[in-house]
Amino acid sequence: MKIIAHIKTDFKEKFGIPRQSGLVENTQGKIIFEKEYRVKEAFRGLEDFSHIWILWQFSEAVRENWSPTVRPPLLGGNKRVGVFATRSPFRPNPIGLSCVKLDKIEYTKNDGPVLYVSGADILDGTPIYDIKPYIPYADSHPDAIGGFTENLNERSLKVEVKDERFYSISEQKQEEIIKILSHDPRPSYKDDSKTYGMKYNSYEIKFCVTDGILTVTSLEFAD
Repeated sequence: MKIIAHIKTDFKEKFGIPRQSGLVENTQGKIIFEKEYRVKEAFRGLEDFSHIWILWQFSEAVRENWSPTVRPPLLGGNKRVGVFATRSPFRPNPIGLSCVKLDKIEYTKNDGPVLYVSGADILDGTPIYDIKPYIPYADSHPDAIGGFTENLNERSLKVEVKDERFYSISEQKQEEIIKILSHDPRPSYKDDSKTYGMKYNSYEIKFCVTDGILTVTSLEFAD
């Protein structure tokens, strides 16, 4: 397959990326296409759609071997299920699928058509294989059954901030960070005695969790 584009996001590392697209709807992304695909006609009509599907490469999870079973974080990382019953990145082919909101298409002189999206769950610099429009009448299935996710309600953490430097950044970035943290980015083997660090945009955020409350202990500007 050919890589047609790369996406720019504020997620500088895997840790902290929302587990599904759309969970944090205000995170921003910008899709910049390879020169071969910067053809205005290829995007004709796309601006009429509110959402798009992105097919992308799990570029940080490429492996020679694959496992038929994985341990989904939603099951606490303790129970194995079939890889094809999950969205795990550790698959025979490292292909991800995300549905995001298409905010606008900007036709630029240097980069050609650039797609601005929100709600992405994708690492900065990730290669993209394809873009497809989200079609409500065909893609929406209100009566769908969610398998092992059906009765799992992801707990939302209360977020408190101790470092005053947090309030020096824009309100938009504050909201994005708080929403990301509220979904508990820690791995399934959570350790309440540990302080975790997360890189987002140009910030290094450290936090800990006690009794269901996530506390931001420091925010520093990354080098």
